[in-house]
Amino acid sequence: MPAPDPAAPPERAAVAAMWSEFCAATGTTGEPADVYHFGDDVRQADELGSLVLHGPKRATAGLVADFEADGTPLPQIGDHCVFVLGDGRPGGILRTTDIRIGPLSSADAQFAWDEGEGDRSLDYWMATHRAFFGHRCAELGLPFSEDVEVTFERFALVWPR
Repeated sequence: MPAPDPAAPPERAAVAAMWSEFCAATGTTGEPADVYHFGDDVRQADELGSLVLHGPKRATAGLVADFEADGTPLPQIGDHCVFVLGDGRPGGILRTTDIRIGPLSSADAQFAWDEGEGDRSLDYWMATHRAFFGHRCAELGLPFSEDVEVTFERFALVWPR
């Protein structure tokens, strides 16, 4: 089976235009804390981005090791981030409303529900995230376990309105 197509890098000019429009309308200053896509391929970036724009997704989880490997600061409450779709176009702007760092095994049913994926159950969430984080740990050369540190982030979609 061929590898999925990786998500395109962010279209910098389009991201800057969306950020500028958001800042002008809201009085926000500075730069976004991060620009990223959900998942690790075109399909995931589009599917999960759509769940943010048109559906129930109001949370996300990430490996602390991914932030460390990229040199990206961990999310903080109040951060504004731009998420992009699989083709690199900006999808929207999120504001972090809650952040918790803990082991993968500490995920709970409410977080799984808030993440809005699949049937929104903890069983579904754990199965998909074990697979995703196991793959990411292998790529990073790290051992995978239920104790791997994860960021559990909740957010609000603040742009487009």
